Amino acid sequence: MSKEEVRLFIGPQHPGVTGNMSVEVLLRGDTITWARTHIGYLHRGFEKLMERKIFIKSFPLVCRICVPEPDTNEENFARGLEELAGIEIPERAKWIRTLVLELSRLQMFIMWYGGIAGSMGLSTPVQWGIGDRDYILDLFEELTGGRIYHIYIMPGGVRKDLPEGFEERVLKVMDMVERRLPEYDEIIMENAVVQKRLKGLAKIPKEWVDEMGLTGPVARACGFPYDVRKDHPYEAYPHLDFDVITEDGCDAWSMLLVRRREIDLSIDLIRQIIEKMPRGEFLAPLPNVLYWKIPPGETYVKSESTRGEYGFYVVTDGSDKPRRVHVNGPSFVHGITLLERLLVGQNIADVAPIMVSLQTCPPEMER
Repeated sequence: MSKEEVRLFIGPQHPGVTGNMSVEVLLRGDTITWARTHIGYLHRGFEKLMERKIFIKSFPLVCRICVPEPDTNEENFARGLEELAGIEIPERAKWIRTLVLELSRLQMFIMWYGGIAGSMGLSTPVQWGIGDRDYILDLFEELTGGRIYHIYIMPGGVRKDLPEGFEERVLKVMDMVERRLPEYDEIIMENAVVQKRLKGLAKIPKEWVDEMGLTGPVARACGFPYDVRKDHPYEAYPHLDFDVITEDGCDAWSMLLVRRREIDLSIDLIRQIIEKMPRGEFLAPLPNVLYWKIPPGETYVKSESTRGEYGFYVVTDGSDKPRRVHVNGPSFVHGITLLERLLVGQNIADVAPIMVSLQTCPPEMER
């Protein structure tokens, strides 16, 4: 640090920081010359805590690894245990899980859509996003009893079947979201200031995608058509018709375009799921989960979260607790390795939109 530079901490209280994290930067004038991500302000130590808990008691814990999108963690951990225990879940359970995952994805993207506008001073879409997201949280509350932490996906399937008339209520919410989206588009996508600020911002060299292991909308905004739902299908995704969404601008604007199109895709997938939802059982027979022991083994399962490829490495030793659990989330790379490199040379006013465009989830780094 030279005499011409100023050290500044952005966050964890800054509204442009996507969660309880902090970015330390050095400024020469209003230009960033160096950046360092700091974590440790929120939930920590999930992986070690899980080694001390019986399998079923870890499900309320894994939700906290990404608070706005908890269901990906539940599904990954449940699928990992099912593989190790040799449990085949009912077909209907796979479809219900997929419905939950897409509803979770949709509410996360709606909140993010308003959030990217908020990072540039547009407060109205922020309030819209929180409000419209709440209609989906109402559905989760009806289905699981919880608005944020659901603890609904469990080994063998799901905790309970869909309530009577639930599918119709989901479709009504989808119709409502579709009616609202043109208003978001007008105030965000068609906004000259938003376009001027995001086009060309945080340009990612394409070679960084493989070099750093970038995934999800960040990689797809660079033209890489990788989506775990399509390339390594799981649950009911093999039976759904969709294409991988990509853009080629490699900048914050392209990331916005990808996620905006992902909203439309999730709505379409939810409608397909409800149309094709099979009847039958929703939970496979299980031993007493309070005394459940899983044979020794190891597995790695992965899925597509809103942020990219999300994986659980699970090791069992024949006891009633995991021997080792390792969570592989994209936020670690996007929020540390990539962010620290992207911020150098940027204006201090662009820190918030760059961070939001990468869509990190801090507990996923601290796990």
